[in-house]
Amino acid sequence: MRRPDDQLPGAPDPWAGSTMPPARPGPPYLMTEMIEAEPAFAERLLLRLLVTGSAADRLAQAVRATIVAGRDVVVVGCGTSEHGAMAAALILAEAARSFSGGRVVARQALEAALAPQDAGLLVGISHEGGTWATNEALAAARGAGIRTALITVSDRSPGAALADLVVATDEADQSWCHTVGYLSPILAATAVGALASGGTIDVAAVRTLLAAGVAHAAPAESMAGGLAAVDRLLVVASGSDRPAARELALKVEEASYLPAVARDLETMLHGHLPATGAATGLVLILTDRVAREARASRARGLLEAAQILGLPAGGILAAEMEAAWPAELLPVGRLRVADAPGLVAPAAALIGSAVPLQWLAERLARARGTNPDTLRRTDARYAAAAAAAE
Repeated sequence: MRRPDDQLPGAPDPWAGSTMPPARPGPPYLMTEMIEAEPAFAERLLLRLLVTGSAADRLAQAVRATIVAGRDVVVVGCGTSEHGAMAAALILAEAARSFSGGRVVARQALEAALAPQDAGLLVGISHEGGTWATNEALAAARGAGIRTALITVSDRSPGAALADLVVATDEADQSWCHTVGYLSPILAATAVGALASGGTIDVAAVRTLLAAGVAHAAPAESMAGGLAAVDRLLVVASGSDRPAARELALKVEEASYLPAVARDLETMLHGHLPATGAATGLVLILTDRVAREARASRARGLLEAAQILGLPAGGILAAEMEAAWPAELLPVGRLRVADAPGLVAPAAALIGSAVPLQWLAERLARARGTNPDTLRRTDARYAAAAAAAE
């Protein structure tokens, strides 16, 4: 049994893509252990990256130079890494506010491969460095004369061979339902943003924030129990919480095979309610401190509509909202996220919500009797389907 403070293995040397994890007969799953490992992992990773002359520092200088030159930094990925790319773009864009010029934007990797940018810097996010579409985007950018970078677990991967700069996170997720794989690029972008803007990061505070999330396994289990019987799950968010909403929807589908979709808050209020009912679960994510009061006002309207329609609803919410809404608006419960004033707003929201959303997905898998580690590939049909989709 792995202890939470133990360092995780790196990629094989020579590099090889991961194979399906062993299917444990029940909890704790590998996903469980990965969630519990994240506070200590985050501290180790940030201490490795926040060093002058490190790969993260070199990427920070490349980001800064690109923005100051009036060119764009494009961040790409697929699946969990696409959500990591969306999160990284938000964090780097916040850092770039201190040195105006070009933009930081996220793109889906295939779209970036099919229509590469004509200037600037392309940053790929890929946990193992073997994702086809992300590597195609790197290759297309390099072919167009664009500088490339990759945030990944190993500098020996195929993706790393296509990058001019590689920020290696060194420790590999052991479950295929990636949790460390989602948090890694968020932490890396937080470090790069701080190095680029001259900011600082209280590494111990980041560990404390994640540890507070780990302590919420019991309320996550209660919320999962209230959602386990729904036919589908809607995850709603706005602002910097949108990547987290997309990641929770993906994690729920990967871990518990429950259909889930992420929607922007205002989008959800315009036309989607007629397709909902008592068998539709709802999770609201609201941790972004930017314009929180305005977002909360619109979110309350959604929760009141959900109450009228009988939707079982829960939330992943900023702790300061504890007294803002009565319990009946969130009948399946809420997971509380402490604010982190020492972090830029997108990083505070995305790091703070990472463990709660992962716990909810893991506990939904337990409640529905599924194994979250293997992405259902112990079933021959799903293994064949996955092979056909590669």
